[in-house]
Amino acid sequence: MDMETTLAHFDRQMRREARPDHALARVERVGDVVRQVGPGELWNGVLWSGLDAAGADEAIARQVAEYGARPDVESFEWKLYSHDQPADLGVRLTAAGFAAEDTEALMVAEAAVVARIAAPLPDGVELVTVADAAGVDLVAAVHDEAFAVGTGPRIKARLLAQLEVAPESLQVLLAMAGDRPVCAARMDFNEGTDFAGLWGGGTVAEWRGRGIYRALVAHRARVAVERGYRYLFVDASDQSRPILARLGFAQLATTTPYEYRVR
Repeated sequence: MDMETTLAHFDRQMRREARPDHALARVERVGDVVRQVGPGELWNGVLWSGLDAAGADEAIARQVAEYGARPDVESFEWKLYSHDQPADLGVRLTAAGFAAEDTEALMVAEAAVVARIAAPLPDGVELVTVADAAGVDLVAAVHDEAFAVGTGPRIKARLLAQLEVAPESLQVLLAMAGDRPVCAARMDFNEGTDFAGLWGGGTVAEWRGRGIYRALVAHRARVAVERGYRYLFVDASDQSRPILARLGFAQLATTTPYEYRVR
């Protein structure tokens, strides 16, 4: 995989020419900024910007004002990549009141390569596809336990909205050890692009290190190939990055979410 070419391909399809990730959202181009807007339970934020030092502060202020005028939006995100310009854009966002969250690695792999990897689940664990509110409740509970308390409600609201309006646009999975949900993950199918996005994969503490995350990645790769996607991409944490590298993913950039609390 040519990393420079693949990154340019990702920037074009998933950022500059992005499509909304939900039927109730829309993608807008405002000057040199591409953003998604939608009801408050959906993701709102800046996907791409083509700014320079002269116009960056004005563009930031405009986003703050226009998202702030939406009564249903409590916060929005500026998704900053390491190659975005100007080079001090992160500093400018912080000065404007944004709070930086953890930096993650943008990792990409050929789906067909990952799909060929043998990655069995541990004995006693099976994958279940989530399609209803009861399953989403379990996903939210796993997120609260595996990541941080308080993350579950936002995930729950977004998944319920997406499953109701466009269930074909994603696959949500639970790894179940009997009646105990031990890991949850999803894959977003970005129609009209070559990229399927892998999200989640958090495993509860006592089940970590047994290959569940690896198995979920391989399973989703096979589904992505069946659906006609060439690439998988992940915003990888420090914990998942080494696993993904062993599965054939390459790091193309880093990405840092900058969140602005509107109210």
